[in-house]
Amino acid sequence: MMTRPWFLVLLLMAWGCPDGRGTGERLVVTGSSTVAPLMAEIGKRFESERPGVRVDVQTGGSSRGIADVRGGLADVGMASRAPKAGEDDLHFFPIARDGVCLFVHRDNPVGELTDDQIAAIYTGQVRDWREVAGGTADGAEAPITVVNKAEGRATLEVFLAHFGLASRDVRATVVVGDNEQAVKTVAADPNAIGYVSIGTAEHSASRSVPIRLLPAGGVEASTDALADGRFPIARPLNLVTREEPAGLVRELIDYARSPAVHDLVRELFFVPVR
Repeated sequence: MMTRPWFLVLLLMAWGCPDGRGTGERLVVTGSSTVAPLMAEIGKRFESERPGVRVDVQTGGSSRGIADVRGGLADVGMASRAPKAGEDDLHFFPIARDGVCLFVHRDNPVGELTDDQIAAIYTGQVRDWREVAGGTADGAEAPITVVNKAEGRATLEVFLAHFGLASRDVRATVVVGDNEQAVKTVAADPNAIGYVSIGTAEHSASRSVPIRLLPAGGVEASTDALADGRFPIARPLNLVTREEPAGLVRELIDYARSPAVHDLVRELFFVPVR
């Protein structure tokens, strides 16, 4: 008669201890696909130093991160942009700096595009690489595949703001969600052009993905140019909370902003905050 109560107790203990690690404290972090790979690595290191803690990182875009924090669905949001008007009820904590760069397939002979040319491509005024100096090596027809980000993505907002465009004016061939989708789309199409985080693009190129980053305003798209303030399309990578953080949430945010993770920030081609 004693076995059944003990069995129930063991079941309750198992349910209360996910992954078999202590009390199973869990932090949910959602939002920007630019910030997510970095936070996933930071989360793993944070977990290794705090047995019993799990950091669950989910993507979905900066807008999701903001909405989830406001709705109480996430402990921490991720936003790859500065705070907007109307967000002063939230708390933003920068953990790194990044930029947004245009990129093409590695075999595309175009070396550089002006801001006006980029705007013309994305609004459909220029539709073929032959209309751009150096756009084709042999003058053959080469319709441009315009890769754009979906609504709710901070990378889209930064891109539109820099080039003075409205989302309704963009004539996209392909609409993608996260940065990895953008990279895969351009890498598979020699006539494609897209834009992503510099960190994502540099990381992908370093792994022999067939893409090439384009300069912006005559400045090479690189972490070095971003770090010394020369690259013109820059942005903060933020963690976001609804309330002033306390307890384990405060510990995670402080850890993500500390020199203890600067090596992870650099490995993913971002610039650490000071």
